[in-house]
Order: sequence, then C-alpha cells, then structure tokens
Amino acid sequence: MNQTIDPTISHIYEAWHDTVRKRDLAGTAALYATDALLETPLALAVYPERQSGLIRGRIAIKTFFEDSLRKFPGDLGQWYRTGTFFANGQQLTWEYPREAPKGEQVDLMEMMEIEHGLIQCHRVYWGWYGVRLLTPALTRIDASSAYGDPAQA
Repeated sequence: MNQTIDPTISHIYEAWHDTVRKRDLAGTAALYATDALLETPLALAVYPERQSGLIRGRIAIKTFFEDSLRKFPGDLGQWYRTGTFFANGQQLTWEYPREAPKGEQVDLMEMMEIEHGLIQCHRVYWGWYGVRLLTPALTRIDASSAYGDPAQA
C-alpha cells in the first residue's frame, strides 16, 4: 500500500521519524512550512502559562521541540512504530502504539496535512498512557491558574 503513495508524503513520514529519533531538531523543523501549525497537549505541559496547545510557525515549532526535550528528556519513549501509515495525497497519519517491543511507550497518533512537500498542519492525539504521563504537569497548571501559584505565596 505504501508504495503507491506520493514520494513527498513518504519522505515526510520517514524524515520526520528519523530526525525526531536522532534529535535533529533543525532537520525536523525543516519539514514544516514557515507558517505551519502544530497542535498538541504537550504544549500545555511545556508552557504552563499558555491556554492553548497551538504552536504557530516553523521557528516556534523548533523551539517547542527543544523545550520539550529539556522538560521531558527521556519520558516520551522509544519512538517505535509499525511501519504502516495512511495517506490520501494531502494527509498523512500513523501511530506510535502503547505496546512496543521494549515495553510501553507514549501512545500517539500523528496527523499531518502536507502542502507543497511540507507539513502545513500537524495534530498530535495522545492515548491514555501518554495522557497519564502529562497529568502531573497539567494538574500543576490547573492548580496554579485556579488558586494562584503556590510558589508565589
């Protein structure tokens, strides 16, 4: 099935995974359009002052990936995937399943809209296992916004 896909889509699928695994964040960022949009709940854990999981623009996306690695240096997993993806010429999606050969990992679905060979919009959907890892950071955000930051008292 993957052999009939536009080579640009296949390139994004392979290059995104490869650059993220190698922590080549400049390489990852280069796959995004300059005005791309990334949507992920991880943004709320990385940037507690934000009210949105939206990251806009290639430069901001690269900075977000750098900040994510600093905040969660080893928690986000093995980056295991099955090698199966789905594409329709403009959209690309695949899964990082919870069950992986070396144990459980953050379970994610990646959904990308590709235009002119670049990622224009990227939405990341987290499964229950991954959300469980984010909960402590998100709980601190909720507590500090509802009652004020206890560290400031």
